[in-house]
Amino acid sequence: SHLGLTGTKLGCAEGGCGACTVMLSKYQPHLSKVHHSVNGCLAPLCSLHHCAVTTVEGIGSVAGKLHPVQERIAKSHGSQCGFCTPGIVMSLYALLRNNPTPRMADIEEAFQGNLCRCTGYRPILEGYKTFTKERSCCGGKGMENGCCMTNRVETKGYTDEMLPAPLYNPADFLPLDPTQEIIFPPELMSLCKGQSSQQLRFRGERVLWLQPASLDQLLELKTQYPNAKMVVGNTEVGIEMKFKNLLYPVILAPGYIPELNTIQHTDEGIVFGASCSLTLLGDVLKAAVGKLPLYQTEVFNAVLEQLRWFAGLQIRNVAAIGGNIMTASPISDLNPVFMAAGCKLTLMSKGGERVVVMDEKFFPGYRKTILTPEEVLLCVLIPYTKKGQHFAAYKQSPRREDDISIVTSGMSVTFAEGSTVVKHLALSYGGMAATTVMAKNTASRLLGKQWGEELLQDACSSLAEEMTLHPSAPGGMVTYRRTLTLSLFYKFYLTVQQKLGAYIEGVRDDYISATEIYHQTSPSSVQIFQAVPDGQKEEDVVGRPMMHLSALKQATGEAVYCDDIPLYENELYLCLITSTKAHATIQSIDTAEAESMPGVVTCVFAKDIPGSNMTGPIVYDETVLADDTVTCVGHIIGAVVADTQAHAQRAAKAVRITYQELQPVIITIQDAITHQSFFQPVRTIQRGDLDQGFTQADHILEGEMHMGGQEHFYLETNVTVAVPKGEDGEMELFVSTQSATKTQSLVAKALGVPASRVVIRVKRMGGGFGGKESRSTTLSTVVAVAAQKLKRPVRCMLDRDEDMLVTGGRHPFYGRYKVGFMKSGKVVALEVTYYSNAGNSMDLSLSIMERALFHMENSYSIANIRGRGYVCKTHLPSNTAFRGFGGPQGMLIAESWMSDVALSLGLPAEQVRRLNMYIQGERTPYSQILDHITLDRCWDQCLEISSFTQRRAGIETYNRDHRWTKRGLSVVPTKFGISFTAAFLNQAGALAHIYTDGSVLLTHGGTEMGQGLNTKMVQVASRTLGIPSSKIHITETSTNTVPNTSPTAASASSDLNGAAVHNACEILLHRLEPYKTKNPKGCWEDWVSTCQSYTVLFLIGWTPDLGYDFETNTGRPFNYFSYGVACSEVEIDCLTGSHKNIHTSIVIDVGNSLNPALDIGQVEGGFMQGVGLYTLEELKYSPEGYLFTRGPGMYKIPAFGDIPTDLTVSLLRDAPNDKAIFSSKAIGEPPLFLAASVFFAIKDAIIAARKESGLSGPFRLDSPATPERIRNACEDRFTKLCPPAEPGTFTPWAVVV
Repeated sequence: SHLGLTGTKLGCAEGGCGACTVMLSKYQPHLSKVHHSVNGCLAPLCSLHHCAVTTVEGIGSVAGKLHPVQERIAKSHGSQCGFCTPGIVMSLYALLRNNPTPRMADIEEAFQGNLCRCTGYRPILEGYKTFTKERSCCGGKGMENGCCMTNRVETKGYTDEMLPAPLYNPADFLPLDPTQEIIFPPELMSLCKGQSSQQLRFRGERVLWLQPASLDQLLELKTQYPNAKMVVGNTEVGIEMKFKNLLYPVILAPGYIPELNTIQHTDEGIVFGASCSLTLLGDVLKAAVGKLPLYQTEVFNAVLEQLRWFAGLQIRNVAAIGGNIMTASPISDLNPVFMAAGCKLTLMSKGGERVVVMDEKFFPGYRKTILTPEEVLLCVLIPYTKKGQHFAAYKQSPRREDDISIVTSGMSVTFAEGSTVVKHLALSYGGMAATTVMAKNTASRLLGKQWGEELLQDACSSLAEEMTLHPSAPGGMVTYRRTLTLSLFYKFYLTVQQKLGAYIEGVRDDYISATEIYHQTSPSSVQIFQAVPDGQKEEDVVGRPMMHLSALKQATGEAVYCDDIPLYENELYLCLITSTKAHATIQSIDTAEAESMPGVVTCVFAKDIPGSNMTGPIVYDETVLADDTVTCVGHIIGAVVADTQAHAQRAAKAVRITYQELQPVIITIQDAITHQSFFQPVRTIQRGDLDQGFTQADHILEGEMHMGGQEHFYLETNVTVAVPKGEDGEMELFVSTQSATKTQSLVAKALGVPASRVVIRVKRMGGGFGGKESRSTTLSTVVAVAAQKLKRPVRCMLDRDEDMLVTGGRHPFYGRYKVGFMKSGKVVALEVTYYSNAGNSMDLSLSIMERALFHMENSYSIANIRGRGYVCKTHLPSNTAFRGFGGPQGMLIAESWMSDVALSLGLPAEQVRRLNMYIQGERTPYSQILDHITLDRCWDQCLEISSFTQRRAGIETYNRDHRWTKRGLSVVPTKFGISFTAAFLNQAGALAHIYTDGSVLLTHGGTEMGQGLNTKMVQVASRTLGIPSSKIHITETSTNTVPNTSPTAASASSDLNGAAVHNACEILLHRLEPYKTKNPKGCWEDWVSTCQSYTVLFLIGWTPDLGYDFETNTGRPFNYFSYGVACSEVEIDCLTGSHKNIHTSIVIDVGNSLNPALDIGQVEGGFMQGVGLYTLEELKYSPEGYLFTRGPGMYKIPAFGDIPTDLTVSLLRDAPNDKAIFSSKAIGEPPLFLAASVFFAIKDAIIAARKESGLSGPFRLDSPATPERIRNACEDRFTKLCPPAEPGTFTPWAVVV
């Protein structure tokens, strides 16, 4: 920010999201010049001595010249909110600097450390595929008879006329010319070549950084400072200092010492200096594997396999092999491999040198090694494997890419010459104790035994006894982790058995898949949409795949987000003080230490609020700042205001608060049910005669399901800049919010001034997804109060861990159901009860429960139905709106009972779903008649384009032939109601200015968060006014232009604001009509230059007949419905619980699309967010209400590798919607639930696995379907050896909330 280079973004501060990626270039004589991507958030400034840093601004700009990397991500529609875009751009740029024609696999590897929450990744990969060797449209697959896209689609029943023009034309892209890149600064090269052997010393406010130039200097310093931390990549120490509040006063940086960077090939193996990066380690081992005999490189291959999934490339580029060993992490990916391989470590101090074998004695305790304080790790010998030795390594983690492990393992067996008798066995595990451990008892027990079934049984029973965990062990998942120790050994057993084919019977054909190493297939995709009609004017951009208006700016880092606003001259920074207790009274607050710290200006508490301390989006049941009681961990108690962010954050940690804890502490839904802790009212929707329905039914079944919550994980955290204007209590706030008007009213309430004195301005958000609809005000009000108190501008951008702690997320749901159905599968009666975990305040929870009830039947017609919803009041941070707003929870539980019905009858699930689906003219449980229903068309088309029948037959064959991997298939429909359920919110406004030069400035009530709302509004205005879109500009959303706006939410923003823009522009056209009549041959500029009325504010009240009465079950809650169907195929690993998404076909009704590129982007992005919700993302709370998952290290959203290998998205043709602007339909929320097709495909695969163990019929699978849940559901001989502890006999590490 000091240089004004704000393109590089801060997304997490822990190297887990890639938003801060920059390119680091340094000259090292032994490596020549090196360009590599790094995480800016973890790179210490002191480490950049003699380095060149290239940020996104350094490679191109909109104002100057775009770099092809920037242009292609924008024009291929790969940038939505844009906050992650600069990091993705720089990851690829660094790759291209080293390899101008990469393979697709290289690009996928380059993106392992980057996350995107908006796009669903497909357009990014597709746009950047144009740089690769596989850049032809057929992806290098050598397909015959022309284009692969045409061939694939035609085989799915599409004709040529149904294939529109592509979303973009690669021929328009700028070519990449490697000769035109910026060079490595010559002066830096001269400095590097001529650098002396003097050490560097940097002294900061609290830390001394020492960079020795020689090994002798390092050993001298280690003697002088024995407790100093050694830092090469800062990937561990950086995290500890930032998040664990640890301070290391002295840091030694040995990264430039030659002896620590050397690589030697010896007779025993390869010796790596301890400062060698993991990327260099991988490169050297790959080269060795390519040259050496296969039998010698098994350890090397095992290390390479672990490195494939070790963090992201940005981390591997800087993290050192020695640092990985010395951090002594109990879940290290590499230490079990080094331990099982018997790697030798050379340790050195001033007193001399010693060599130790890395064995079970090397880690004497948690995060400890046998090194003395004065010793350093000089190098690591990774040995060759010998003849008769077999080696493998395994890692199991929640997400395959860039994830910390649950259990890791290194396994080595050596056989007596010419036999299958075990001579030596080493089994090393991470994740099974406070240190990396060896299964010594099991290994010794198996010595001298033949490799066979008897050995396997002995090994499993022994491992089950030896690898135990206390039921309360940190990290949880105890049963799963214990099972994994057996499952991973079994994989090793089969792998070795396969290699011993000359001596013993080979592996059964149906078992071989358990030995296969995962290989990622580059994804392929098809997008189908309706082309604009013949004769539509070229300048009429409605219906065309127009690029997001901000995409180019986002790709160059020139797009301005809230925290990019330049610092005001006297600006201060605020940091929150939050509760560490879930339910307690505040007894005292001691700020003495904090206020004495450097830079601190003041502390802010409830007594400083000039207006009302009561707040909330609907009901004022929250406090701006806690007064005397806290009701959750993360409850905002106060704030520290200081001159810098670092000073404010340090001081906030120094505030001492004493509490008196209160009872009960209600954390989970089950706690709330026990204590009857519910918000009122309890909502009910009922239709038909339930008793009669159950009497009529041939079968009745009951079940239950829990669905976890979800963190929004917008890449830009909540941020507010508050600027007092100095008179009349006026204040201007720049806020990242979806709800400018609600922010205005709540800030004014807290300040005690009329709303007219407060102006809220929103340029753009780096993602929102509902998380910035109401919870953003929790920060804005505090910042405004501080700014008012000090009469100075105040800024705060929450760190990721703060944001995840205080802002809440999607509501966890628990559902109980009783369903009556006929032998045919027709459901005739349903009783369902929902419980949601609302947290400590009402927020929007009642409306969310109402929408869950409105979607309790999903797409199925049920004559007799009753749904009841309880909103649970708990001691968690208040949960809030999230894309789908209760719909995804209600519909998932509906699909759960639908799945149970099919399972209990032994009928195909798709047959039962189709039988029960709504048809035209039927009535919903809330008495709304369905018209213009396109569900059947979506269903039939989805089955067709997914080749469902052939796919099902292929899966049945696959499952017969494979015991330890199974495939599953599911097709799931959705019916999503469009409108705010609070009728008064269904309104919008627009303000249009026409200037005398013919340009148009447009403002509307919606906010831009990446969904392309501003782009669509420009398209609407362009068509209505009949002028090119280039003449129309939208600058921002503000409360002083369009007042009293609804939040940008409920998928309705294009409908509402589009109608307002359209009407405003029509009024202006009407005013221009006399001038057009007078001058029919004139042009737009002629007419507007003579007209005297250029501005229209149009407020539109939309569809006044909307509304619903729960008491009478009458009304019309929704203006219309969006329909869609998805078919997904997955493959699960029955031994580990991992799954891969093989195929998804989506058909969705968006009416006449305003912009197919944006709509397909919303479909894919929403779908992938749903994949996270239903299969990956898991919030973990302690029984005391503390949130463990507070960043990308522990909370995993989908990554690039999680998208379906084969993805088809089709926007339904010829389905105009007469209830919205230009016959379009809402698109933001409906696609998310379609990811339930992946969840139920996983369940289908689990059914096949359970069948192998003789299990059939309905079973409970809660959401998300994590590897733990999948593995535990695939019951077999290994799970029986690891039974779970009895509930109630222990306190779990984490609870299901």
